[in-house]
Amino acid sequence: MIDKAAAKLKSDGWKMLESTGFLHLIGPLWQRVTHGEHEYALVTEDKHHNRRGLVQGGVLMTFADRTCGMSARYVSGKPTLATVQLDTHFVEAGKIGEILISRPRVVRSTRSLIFVNTEVTVDKRCIAMASGVFKILKSE
Repeated sequence: MIDKAAAKLKSDGWKMLESTGFLHLIGPLWQRVTHGEHEYALVTEDKHHNRRGLVQGGVLMTFADRTCGMSARYVSGKPTLATVQLDTHFVEAGKIGEILISRPRVVRSTRSLIFVNTEVTVDKRCIAMASGVFKILKSE
């Protein structure tokens, strides 16, 4: 199932992102740019299930946080940002084996903060909505 989903993503122009640390446990994440907009995908696997056998809410939150943060980083051109707030609304359950998609949109960018929204979807179903604020950190 996972190999089939990965092959489908590759054929649709998605590229797997390299990750380390916690994200390596969640992923792999996939990315593509369509009409100048960044899109991200995550193939849900058995490791993502909750006690009810559905996609764990923490996976949805992590996916939204990471994809919004990556969009904030692209807009700012800065290498280091930190999430200062992430509001998440769970709309519908995601099922194991489904491909989650996030299409973050930067709402506003200031010298120090970037505001980003996304919907996590499966096909045309909205699974979760998230809104984040990201702080641009000074280089160390």
